[in-house]
Amino acid sequence: MTNTFSLATLFTGDLMTLFISLVLVLGSVISWAIIIEKIRLWRYQKTNPIRIKDSDDLSLVADKLIKPFDKNLWFLSMVSYVAPFIGLFGTIWGVMDSFASIGVNQSVSIGVIAPGLATALGTTALGLIAAVPAAIAYQYFIKKADDLYDTLSEKCQELKCKHK
Repeated sequence: MTNTFSLATLFTGDLMTLFISLVLVLGSVISWAIIIEKIRLWRYQKTNPIRIKDSDDLSLVADKLIKPFDKNLWFLSMVSYVAPFIGLFGTIWGVMDSFASIGVNQSVSIGVIAPGLATALGTTALGLIAAVPAAIAYQYFIKKADDLYDTLSEKCQELKCKHK
């Protein structure tokens, strides 16, 4: 008896598992791209602070200046919310596969149920791997953007910027 288990087969066992895995990996990769982009943007802002002039309209200036900092944060929020559920669906799919294997083999041995359960746990892990960094980054960058908006509002109050 040979052991055919590999990490690749854990996430590509059947078409549905492959699809779930690809969606979660793609969500994670895009999330990390957004996170890296935001880190660069905030580093640039730290070395080149935003300036407000007396004649600026606060409602226009603050929204325009904050827009790049808020851009794509919706995706991080979505991944942090949806990825665990997609992983949970993979869990259910793997458990159903284990039950189907039990039915086909008329046996409840570990060799029959282990592949489905391994797939179930693998997709759960992928869901959390995608969701946790996205959730942390979303909360962190939203807080930084809110703080920047507050700072801009305070500076504008000090300069007595006109309001609409």
